Amino acid sequence: MAAQRYGHAPRRTYIAGISNGGYLTRWQLENHPELYDGGVDWEGALWTTHGPHLLTSLPVTVARTFGAARDEDLYAAGFARGSAFLWPYHEKSYWGLTQKIYRAEFDPAYDPRCPGPTAGSTVEEILAPCPSDAAYDYARRPASVHRAVARVALTGRIGKPLITLHGDMDALLPKAADSDVYARMIDARGRGRLHRYYTIAGGTHVDGLYDTYPERLRPILPCFRSAFDALTAWVEQGTAPPADHTVDRPADGDVVNACALDGTGAARP
Repeated sequence: MAAQRYGHAPRRTYIAGISNGGYLTRWQLENHPELYDGGVDWEGALWTTHGPHLLTSLPVTVARTFGAARDEDLYAAGFARGSAFLWPYHEKSYWGLTQKIYRAEFDPAYDPRCPGPTAGSTVEEILAPCPSDAAYDYARRPASVHRAVARVALTGRIGKPLITLHGDMDALLPKAADSDVYARMIDARGRGRLHRYYTIAGGTHVDGLYDTYPERLRPILPCFRSAFDALTAWVEQGTAPPADHTVDRPADGDVVNACALDGTGAARP
């Protein structure tokens, strides 16, 4: 299509995405690296055959909604200490719905009374969690469920350069149960030279929440822009990005227009 429209094929092809798009970025660089020169994974969802994944981390959040789990249980599942101020929003808009979506896809027989994200006739009912999801135990589900997850599972065997960004305040995909694990998977496959992993201090899964908590959060979008620049320099000029580290707030406090991945705090135009 590019050749048809512009008269020549693209010289470089990059893939990038956030959340489920980040998962697809990971999957493509593992399974079809020949199609791309590199990618940026912005808080991608992790799927592994035996966990961790969303069906192992989200049930405890739903259990908390119904009073069957404590805050400490969420911390044990990987949610960051200090992120509790974000939980009410995610409890209302994300946790129950997200679990229903994936549970309905991978395990449709679990609860026929609550088939999935369309269970309900109002927005509130659709977003609300199913009570039965509070007791969901992926490890005890039938082998067919594990096979379904295995078909989309990641391995860490990336074939092209990948930069991962993950906020340390992510209250939907806690990085301890997601990107921290995926980084170790990449290293275990001997592909660490192709990977850089930056934790964004104050970043969460939903950039729009920055407007509500400007003193406690930062948007990750400026860091994504810096990461994409770093990726293209890595691929096209051979300039290796900085080593894995936590990206702190810039010295001038401008988190909307600046995100220096090298940790200098200098603003990026």
